[in-house]
Amino acid sequence: MSFDASIAELTRGSDEILPAKEFETRLREANDKGLRLRVKAGFDPTAKDLHLGHTLLLNKMRAFQEAGHEAIFLIGDFTGMIGDPTGKNETRKPLTRDDVLANAETYKEQVFKILDPEKTTIAFNSQWLDQLGAEGMIRLAAQHTVARMLERDDFSKRYAAQQPIAVHEFLYPLLQGYDSVALKADVELGGTDQKFNLLMGRHLQAAHGQRPQVIMTSPILEGLDGINKMSKSLGNYIGVADAPREMFGKVMSISDSLMWRYFELLSFRPLSDIEACKRSIAEGANPRDIKMSLGVELVDRFHGVGAGANAREQFAAQFSRGALPENIQEIVIASPAVGLALVRVLKEAGLASSTSEAGRLIDQRAVRVEQQKVEDRALALMPGQKYLLQVGARRFAYVDLRAENAP
Repeated sequence: MSFDASIAELTRGSDEILPAKEFETRLREANDKGLRLRVKAGFDPTAKDLHLGHTLLLNKMRAFQEAGHEAIFLIGDFTGMIGDPTGKNETRKPLTRDDVLANAETYKEQVFKILDPEKTTIAFNSQWLDQLGAEGMIRLAAQHTVARMLERDDFSKRYAAQQPIAVHEFLYPLLQGYDSVALKADVELGGTDQKFNLLMGRHLQAAHGQRPQVIMTSPILEGLDGINKMSKSLGNYIGVADAPREMFGKVMSISDSLMWRYFELLSFRPLSDIEACKRSIAEGANPRDIKMSLGVELVDRFHGVGAGANAREQFAAQFSRGALPENIQEIVIASPAVGLALVRVLKEAGLASSTSEAGRLIDQRAVRVEQQKVEDRALALMPGQKYLLQVGARRFAYVDLRAENAP
């Protein structure tokens, strides 16, 4: 691969690179001198499972690995106990060290579905932050002002709304920035919402006499609804640990326009292949077939080669008209943009007499969504998708969940 082609792959799907010229300079230096850049991405293990939105940074780290650079997967076992205040309108509940370490173990299992374990350095930021001590923390806090902290969007909004900001929340960006000092990072990856914290790393590295890192931000991945950020709480996510058939079905539920966004951010196929797919649709190919290829790729990545083709066959059989009951109902239900609780959907589809009965049916494991048993009463279904619902052995409904005011 040429140098220009390598840069195109490394910057693919990124939102912003700061400073852009410095990034190219470092890549050229590394290429000319046979050096490896130290590329860091941090993850606070505040929950056990990852979804595809989390994997954007992992995909980018994999691209750097393939280009010959060192990928540092940083587990924030220390900062995870504070909780990243980014995007939060209230102070997060702290986690115990045991909670964080338990979640960290599941992270390690999941990330190596993407990263090459032989080329990955795993680090825990407690290794240096535990040793910082009270004096070190005070010296670190002296590197920044309250006024600068309040320039951060979420802090400024909370301050203006007279919502509490705990002092320890101001420490979080400083500690994340200090991670870059401890690791001597050349490049740090993060979401667009992490820009303030990433720039803090540059500031602290300069203060410690280091060459400031380049930062590369990735966009926030939209969920299955194509509107909101992918989130487990919104139910619009594809989980890394989802069963093959469930994962494939969720990919197939996205809109044709959103499909290209997922290709760009989630697929490992060369950009030239994706452009060829777009041309084939312009020439008359069925977008469904292209979307199926994406579903196969993602299922294979997380469940092994062959799992994707098997899930595709199951999906095709499931949604062929002959595989559905002859008397199945097809119902259109309006939903708010944030989704509609499954218990409400079951009631409005006539599969339960009330939301209370719907909840009991879920507790009894008598409810299936897309042929997958559901056990979570709080599950919400997102608009813009069609769902095959089943209660017991004989009651079915094919629900077209549409956003309110949609045609």
